[in-house]
Order: sequence, then structure tokens, then C-alpha cells
Amino acid sequence: MPTSIASGTKTADGTEQDLATDTSNKSYVLKVDTANMVDGETVELRIYAICLTAGTERLAYMATYVNAQAEPMKYSIPVPEDISIRCTLKQTAYVTSYKGFPWKLLSL
Repeated sequence: MPTSIASGTKTADGTEQDLATDTSNKSYVLKVDTANMVDGETVELRIYAICLTAGTERLAYMATYVNAQAEPMKYSIPVPEDISIRCTLKQTAYVTSYKGFPWKLLSL
């Protein structure tokens, strides 16, 4: 059964913004509601992980969504991690203003 690790609403500002970081030994799924997007907008969701203790954080997952979304609830692939995970959001194009994105980091 999934457990909520962190959640909130992030108002995008054009930069890559941190949503959550966790250092537990779990499998994670990032969930983001993109219902506020309209045609002409783009958002990127990213998950970073570390392979070995004292290692370097690397991109493990990235998804890009463009325009209004017919299926607005987005889920990342499960990312198993035993050292550290960091989730981010970046709105790279907008029409009228940067949007608010409700999100949640789940552990499986």
C-alpha cells in the first residue's frame, strides 16, 4: 500500500524547483496534477538518485508534458532507491502565468 512521504502545491517560476528529497530505503513514485496546464505550456518532472554512498546525484527519470493534458494526473515510473532521491518540477513555457502544480511523493 502506498504511503505519502511528502506533498504540496508548487507554483512554477521557470527554474527547476525541488519538490521533495528522501533518504530512506524505498521505491518511490512521483505524482503530479497537471490539470492547470493550457495549450502552449510545457512542464518537466525529474527524479535524481545516487548510485553509491558518497556518490554523485544523477538524473534517473525525466518526463516532459506539453499543452493541456487530457489525462492530467501524472505518475513517474517506480524508482527504487536506498541512498537518496530528489524530485523536481520545471515549467519551461507558459501562456498567461506560471501555474500551481499539486504533487505528492509516494513510497510503495
